[in-house]
Amino acid sequence: MKWVTRSHVHVDRVACPWLISRFIDSDAEFIFAPKSQVNKVAEETGAIPFDAPGVELGHHNGKCSFETIIEHYGLTDKKALMRLAEIVHAADVKADWGTDPIAAGLEAIAVGYSLRFPDDHENLARQFDVYDALYAWCRLQISAQGK
Repeated sequence: MKWVTRSHVHVDRVACPWLISRFIDSDAEFIFAPKSQVNKVAEETGAIPFDAPGVELGHHNGKCSFETIIEHYGLTDKKALMRLAEIVHAADVKADWGTDPIAAGLEAIAVGYSLRFPDDHENLARQFDVYDALYAWCRLQISAQGK
């Protein structure tokens, strides 16, 4: 499937493609468009829009797009993924910024990758390793807690 979001990826717009690729659509193709063009591109290409204003898979009820996608696709039984969602939320939702001790590091990493790799596709390709590693850490934390 094709998926479309805003260009100039950052925390949520990296976390969501990672989530989609790892848990929902292993053949996902991502399209990046200016904020004002996301819906138009979605209509023209049939792509599923995410993390853009007014779309179903966006910010809703205080949740970031990553959390919305988890709920939409019924991935809430994955405890390590829910832990990762807490980190992504705290790094992405400015009202809750810093409510998780890992969030500031994830934000710093996102900024650094954006500076080093301004091309959205290259940025994603490189940051997926970060999310794979962070998810592995979340899995370890959950198992250590016996949850």
